[in-house]
Amino acid sequence: MVGIAGKKNLREANLKGVDLRGTNFQGADLEKANLIEADLRKANLTNANLKGADLFEANLKEANLEGAYLIWADLRWVQLEAANLEKAHLEGSKLEGANLERADLKEANLEGANLKNANLRGTSLEGANFRGANLEGISLEGATLKAAILEEAYSLSIEQLSKVRTLYNAKLDEKLLISLKEKCPALFKRHNYKK
Repeated sequence: MVGIAGKKNLREANLKGVDLRGTNFQGADLEKANLIEADLRKANLTNANLKGADLFEANLKEANLEGAYLIWADLRWVQLEAANLEKAHLEGSKLEGANLERADLKEANLEGANLKNANLRGTSLEGANFRGANLEGISLEGATLKAAILEEAYSLSIEQLSKVRTLYNAKLDEKLLISLKEKCPALFKRHNYKK
């Protein structure tokens, strides 16, 4: 989009519904920006500041959000399929109903985030922190949770976790860990983790 590309200070900008496909926002300040229903497919948001931004129903398919700051951001019903969120800061963010299928969330911090009914099928969650997160109704089929921190996460069930690819070195609450090791011991073996 003319006038937006390359701009670094977009704090509180109103970009509601704007077509921003492929735009370079690397390191940009988008704190509290209105990005409701914005089209950000394949956009570069590496290390961007999106604290408190409203991205409700935005399309971020295949976007690069590596290291982005999305603390307290509204990401409800957002499309993040195949997006790169490696080392992203998502503490306290709202991700209800978000589609994160096949996304990369390696070492992402989702502490205290609300992921109710989010789709995390086939997602790489290696080393991700879910401490205190609401995981009610999430889909985890085929997700990789190697070394993920799931202690103190809410509404996480044996049924959800039995469908993942691996839980090798994952940190779980003791009661859940014991039950899972009895029901699905193969999930905790090293050989189960292959990209």
